[in-house]
Amino acid sequence: MLRFYLTAMVSLTLLGVVAQAEDTAGPAPAMMVSVSDHPSIQAAIDSLPTSGGIVQIPPGIFELSEPLKIRTSDTLIRGSGAATHLKNNNADGLPAIEIAAATYDGKKTPKDDVLWRVQIVDLQVTGNPNSGDGLLAREVNEIFIHSVTVSRNGRHGIFLDRCYEDPRISDNLITYNKADGIRLEGNHDIVVSANHFEENQTGLQCLDSFNLCMNGNNLDDHLGDGVIIENTYGSVLSGNMIEECNGWGIIIDRDCYGITISANVIAHEFTGGIDLRDAHGCAISANTFTLAKNAGLAIRKGSGRVTVTGNNFCNSYTGDKNRRDSVSTKHEPEPDAAAGLLIETDEPIVVVGNMFSGMDGDPIVGSDKIIQAQLQTNLGMSKTK
Repeated sequence: MLRFYLTAMVSLTLLGVVAQAEDTAGPAPAMMVSVSDHPSIQAAIDSLPTSGGIVQIPPGIFELSEPLKIRTSDTLIRGSGAATHLKNNNADGLPAIEIAAATYDGKKTPKDDVLWRVQIVDLQVTGNPNSGDGLLAREVNEIFIHSVTVSRNGRHGIFLDRCYEDPRISDNLITYNKADGIRLEGNHDIVVSANHFEENQTGLQCLDSFNLCMNGNNLDDHLGDGVIIENTYGSVLSGNMIEECNGWGIIIDRDCYGITISANVIAHEFTGGIDLRDAHGCAISANTFTLAKNAGLAIRKGSGRVTVTGNNFCNSYTGDKNRRDSVSTKHEPEPDAAAGLLIETDEPIVVVGNMFSGMDGDPIVGSDKIIQAQLQTNLGMSKTK
């Protein structure tokens, strides 16, 4: 009887240990999968455990009728360079790639379900005039998009919606998208670096965000504006080349403050260079405004407490001649026309140590009261040569 009792106790104890071990077992470890081993890219993505992993996509054209949906954190989607081509054939405005928690309800993700550390690398994403975004991410923290070509999508190339913590977009080619090349809404501590933008409607829009670092990008030939920043503070734009926008090179609007715009080339913009519509506590320094039409820099009535130092406003003069003709053509009126500074605000500003040369009008335009002191602290106020 005693032997039976002891045996039963040992058996029950062992069963309890096994049950407890099963209850405390974590998720399956992250894994690497190849699309070649699955019937589709989505099937390969869906095979990942909740702990994430790597999905390797081989070269080829992969035609999509609905979005590829990524629903796990710590996940890397990696192509084989531009030879991995995701072609979005959807004509109902849906994106090619959608990254969001499965519990996202269209407005919000439950706090514990927010995705972290998703990477999209080394592939090409294209769309059509009726498709949606190339890449759409909603509430994904520490997202990283790099070495991706995003072209000809029917909406934005890359749209980050409330990807609050540390989003990074670097070394991508972003071209011919119907709306914004990159659209950022409600993000924080953002890095946008070393990307090429061409012939999107707008190069980049950053709205309702914090701490954008936009450095070393090349923006060319945009159908609208180059960069639009609204309701964003504590940001820096430096070392960017922004050329030939039909609109403005840069627009700062809607309660922006504490933004530095420095060491950029703002070249041949057809509406104007930088437009400070609602900007306070901002520094505009060491930029080159070449052949900017109408106004190289405009400081509107809604802006103030702005410093403007060490900038060069110029035309195409190279020492012995002007490289651009002053005669209007069918493509452009007055190709060599260059504009300087437009001041509409009566709030405090500092304008000092700037060069204005080859202007086709007054270098500084504004009321006499506003500009009288400024004319004594700037150099090279010539209208010609």
